[in-house]
Amino acid sequence: MDQLAADRARTSGVLLHPTALPGSPACGTFGGACQRWLRQLAGSGIGVWQMLPLSPPDPTGSPYNSPSCFALNPWFLDATELASEQFIIPNALSDLPQTPSDARDTVLDVQLADQRSQALADALLEAWPRQTGERRNAFRLWCNKQLWLEDHVHFSVLHAQHGNAWWTWPKPLAQHQRQALKAWATKHKEALLKERLLQWHLDRQWQEIRILASQLGILLFGDLPFYVSTDSADVWSHRGLFTVKESGELTLQSGVPPDYFSETGQLWGSPVYRWGRHRITRFQWWRRRIARQRELVDLLRLDHFRALAAFWAVPGSDSTAQNGHWETSPGYALLTKLEQDADGNLPLIAEDLGVITPDVEELRDRFALPGMKVLQFAFDGQPDNPYLPENIEGNRWVVYTGTHDNPTTLGWWQQLDDASRSRISTRINGEVSAPAWHLFDMAFATPAKLVVAPLQDLMHLDNQARFNTPGTSTGNWSWRLAQFDSALEGSLKGYGERAMVWGRNRKGASGLLKRRMLGT
Repeated sequence: MDQLAADRARTSGVLLHPTALPGSPACGTFGGACQRWLRQLAGSGIGVWQMLPLSPPDPTGSPYNSPSCFALNPWFLDATELASEQFIIPNALSDLPQTPSDARDTVLDVQLADQRSQALADALLEAWPRQTGERRNAFRLWCNKQLWLEDHVHFSVLHAQHGNAWWTWPKPLAQHQRQALKAWATKHKEALLKERLLQWHLDRQWQEIRILASQLGILLFGDLPFYVSTDSADVWSHRGLFTVKESGELTLQSGVPPDYFSETGQLWGSPVYRWGRHRITRFQWWRRRIARQRELVDLLRLDHFRALAAFWAVPGSDSTAQNGHWETSPGYALLTKLEQDADGNLPLIAEDLGVITPDVEELRDRFALPGMKVLQFAFDGQPDNPYLPENIEGNRWVVYTGTHDNPTTLGWWQQLDDASRSRISTRINGEVSAPAWHLFDMAFATPAKLVVAPLQDLMHLDNQARFNTPGTSTGNWSWRLAQFDSALEGSLKGYGERAMVWGRNRKGASGLLKRRMLGT
């Protein structure tokens, strides 16, 4: 690919998690609204759809603390599509749990989402004997290819059956003993089949979305948490790869050290990796994990990338992160294997926000991985602030107004100190009437290959539409787009037109998949 073509590989994207799509009772699905969203992006000249992890969430709705690194969230299964294809009987659609008629569908309803996905699973199982031999064969072939599937479905059924974490189960099952699991499985065939069917249909529906996105020239940009929940199918079935005892007690746990924002640091409470054992297996678990994600998305943000250079390890019994210590990670060896698996085109974006040390930057740059810049962090008055637009050097970056963890840009502006407001007003040489849109222009003007805007910023929404507030456990992950309307259409169209002025269009998205295109 010549340099001229590489220079043209500039585009724009929008951040919106599928749960926030409108048109369904509990949360967004992989159905008609998802297809309509892609068409609206394409029609506006936008080349990238970024989302959060597609894995099942924890009880609070967070997709960053999932019980599975490989499975898809059952909430996303679209009932209307299943009924139209006769995978469920027509009556099953009308019998699904519904939102009360006086309730608004602009907030994700976790309880209703769980109820609907379980009811759909029951309906799929009921209709399965009526399915054709061709469908049964397709299902069997798919299951045989998913090396993660049996651990996931066994974990899901056992968890539902016992209602508690895996280390509280009967010992042979908690220890993942093969013979014990085999004997148990013979008594729960229908429940296991139901979980397999759920995942097959989720994968089927998402692959249709992938095909449509490809046809429209839209790249799907996913997200991967670095660490794994202790109470997950992955830790239960591969306990030796993690710092967790048979009792569920952690010997070491994840977090970050004390800093300007927190005197005690952040304690995340998940196990860290026994990297020596991962090395012995040639990183097979990680390689399968990334391979699975490459089946689902085109680009992948690796959260907490800095832990591939060194990670903060905290004693398992501690209640704060203060007493942790740095340990080195085999990031170079792992990324080398992942790059080989990807034929040299490693589609990773490094989440390198915060205090990043030279070893992290060296690792990122050695593999030509794009990093991240967030403009909400830029205006503290320090001329060497790395997030200032003029300090963004080279094109190997994804530039954001804010991420899912930030306030909306309007909410940020409303809470911003007078000195920072004055700096921004001076920079634009005028009144700040729509702060996000001023930041869009700053982002577009940088050499970065990709600029991504949270949908809430496009629509000039305040913090009532904020998606997540780190360090809190309630009120997160629940915002939803109310409907496809003229306000949404106008926001997307205006964003696409403004991006085009700066030479960023949908056609530039395809170049982001070529490693050479990500280099400076």
